Amino acid sequence: MRFLGHVVRFIVSALVLMVVGFLVPGFSVGGFWSALMLALVIAAIGWIVESVFGKRVSPFGRGIVGFLISALVIWIAQFIVGGVAVTLLGAILAALVIGIIDLFIPVSTPYEAGRSRRS
Repeated sequence: MRFLGHVVRFIVSALVLMVVGFLVPGFSVGGFWSALMLALVIAAIGWIVESVFGKRVSPFGRGIVGFLISALVIWIAQFIVGGVAVTLLGAILAALVIGIIDLFIPVSTPYEAGRSRRS
């Protein structure tokens, strides 16, 4: 079940990136497979940044530092994934829109949140 949850999370992330590509000027994604690869690369770069600098500086952290790191990760990811074009302003706006969407789509399921509180 855990693997399926990760697959669903990456598919939802790819769909969110496609919506962001539609809404944000300076941010374009070629198609679903490019968006899926972009979601995977963003997650991998975010994991690397978090493991090197800690949770406070990670793209998943809250605050202005997390927001700017998230924009930087999005901008860097365009060089790894084909079919993606992002300007610096597009990366900043995309990080803002993704942050707003993240308010409405929970990162963890209620089951995972309750389980982590018990541990």
